[in-house]
Formats: sequence, C-alpha cells, structure tokens
Amino acid sequence: MSEPTKVNLLGMSLPKMQAYFVSIDEKPFRAVQLMKWIHRRGVTDFDAMTDIGKGLREKLRATAEIRLPEIVEEYLASDGCYKWIVQVASGSKVETVYIPEAGRATLCISSQAGCTLDCSFCATGKQGFNSNLTTAEIIGQLWWANHRLNGFAEPRAGVGKANRAVSNIVMMGMGEPLLNFDNVMDALSLMMEDNAYGLSKRRVTISTAGVVPAIDRLKDYTDASLAVSLHAPNDALRNEIVPINKKYPIRELLRSVKDYMSSLPDKRVPVIEYTLIAGVNDHRQHARELAALLEDFPCKINLIPFNPFAQSDYRRPSNSSVNNFREILQKAGYTVTVRTTRGDDIGAACGQLVGNVADQTRRSARYRDAAEAAGKGLNVQNII
Repeated sequence: MSEPTKVNLLGMSLPKMQAYFVSIDEKPFRAVQLMKWIHRRGVTDFDAMTDIGKGLREKLRATAEIRLPEIVEEYLASDGCYKWIVQVASGSKVETVYIPEAGRATLCISSQAGCTLDCSFCATGKQGFNSNLTTAEIIGQLWWANHRLNGFAEPRAGVGKANRAVSNIVMMGMGEPLLNFDNVMDALSLMMEDNAYGLSKRRVTISTAGVVPAIDRLKDYTDASLAVSLHAPNDALRNEIVPINKKYPIRELLRSVKDYMSSLPDKRVPVIEYTLIAGVNDHRQHARELAALLEDFPCKINLIPFNPFAQSDYRRPSNSSVNNFREILQKAGYTVTVRTTRGDDIGAACGQLVGNVADQTRRSARYRDAAEAAGKGLNVQNII
C-alpha cells in the first residue's frame, strides 16, 4: 500500500496555508509561524521550528512536507552573476539568474519549462514547451537564491524585515508568466507577503509578451509592476518577431496594459522592453515610429541589444545603432535605458536562457532538423 501524498507547504500563499491549518484542526495563526520559518529563516525541517509544539510538529511530519526543487548545476559569471539550473517535477530543467548591481540585486525567475510563444529572438522558445511550474517550483528559485547567497537572516533589533540577498524580482526567465497565471499569482503573493519575503510591489515585475486576457485579470489578483515585451513599433513587424501579436495586436495590448496600470493606487508606469536586432528593428525609422506609437502611453523604455545564441541568425546591433535609437526616443521625451549585457559568458543574458526541456511540441526537433539541413549541426537541447 502506497504512502499517502503529503501536502507541500513551500508554495502555499498565506490564505491557503491558513486553510490547511484549519483542515488539520489547528489555529490559522500557525500559518504565520510556519511561513516565517520557511521563507524568512530558510528552515525546512519541522523539528528545527522551536516555537511550534511537539504535537503539531508530529502532525506536520505526518501530513505535510517542505519540498524544494533541486539545483543540479551552478555557474558564476566573470561579472558576478549566478545561474542555477533547477530540476522540476516534469523532468525538465529551468534556469534562474542572479544579477548583482550597485544598490540592488535582481533575481530573474522562470515560470515554465520551455515556452509556447516562440518569439524569434529568444532561445527558450526554440526549446518548445514541457510544463507549467508549480508555485513551489517558482518560489523555490527565490528560496534557493537566498540560501546559496546566505540571504536568510534574522531581523535586526528595531528592523521589521530580515536582510535579503535578493532585492528585486523579475518574472523574465523561461516561459510566459501569464500563461501559468494561478501559480504565478500565488508566487507573487509570497514574494510580497510581509511574513515571507516582504518585497515591495515596485520591486516585483511581471514581464509579458502580451497575453491580453490575462493582463485584463491582473488587477483582481496583484499590484505588481509590469513590463511588456514589445520589440516592434508596428503589427506587421511584431507578427514576425512576437507571433502572439497575430492574436492580440499592439493597440489591444497597450489598451490592456493601460487599464491595469490605471487600477494601481500609485503613479507607476510600465516598462516597454525592446530588443534591438541588427537590420531587423533597429533603424532610425523604427525609433521614430515607436515614439509616435507610445505618444499617449506613459511608460519607460528599456532597450536590449540582442544577445546571440546558437539557434539564431540574428546579430547584435552596433553601438551607433543603439545610441541613435536611444537619442531619437529621448528627444521625443521618453525615459530610456539601455540594458547592460550581464552573464553572457555563462549563457545567462537576456534571451539566452535554454535549460533542458522535454519538448511536448516537437518544436526543438523541427529547429534541429532545419539547422542540420543548413549544415549547422546544432545541439538545441543544451547550449550551456
């Protein structure tokens, strides 16, 4: 006779953990105690939770567990970035990237093993799709980053929150976050929960390629910040670069984003992400067209020079092209940043995340066959 399945408490939001304690005839306040042990102190052994009585600890051991995804590889880049390869329950591997900067430390978290969207500039899309990550597998990436970087610490006297290795979260890793909506929302709740990671809503960002129905639902679930992977100033070009645009064109996408941002109580604006690809979308005319497109759309613009990977013939733009593009947008009145390439020597730069995905779409096989036919002989399963 098989053992009964234990409940994994790692990915439970506060309301769900409170409901769990009620289901085992315990007081809901126990959820706060347990959440602090797991997410603020990094403790996964019930016996080490000293303010929880022996009887309850025995009950927890019998019915529950704190099960983390497994880190199978770790890389350190010359610029101080880390990349962790995380094994998830589906058998696939996903990637998590830590980017330290002056005054902040950002963790780029994956939400899916692979991706269904197949954006032309992104290595993840070439891998096809295997599975949505569970909430535990999403939040587990943040737990592991704090563990690896010694980010778990007791709050100092007079300070409400513990010191953290990670100050900012971007849901910009492998996958489209809004196609794994429920699990991502629960993970965001934990990231911003004071009894867990206590991150500011301004420091937690969802990046989306434009899943309009999901953006329309966001205001009922979160007040996290938003970034939009636009990458083109018109529908014809965006249809080629970001295929989901054929279903949800630019005007519809911008309307949805504007509605969400107007629902927030503060004056945050979305970030427009624009990957500059040499000879494709980096001309001066593209910059002028983008400036006109966003004229009535308050936002910041983040320009991302394309980061090459093995399955793509795209090229990185010249510095002069990037500077010209930025200057046109700045003269039009936009706040523009150019993303510095980080972690590219370990395949951790924007657009380079690959992992090892048990592809259910056969997309990776099609790209491999095409590459072999072209004489490239590429191994698209692992370019780390």
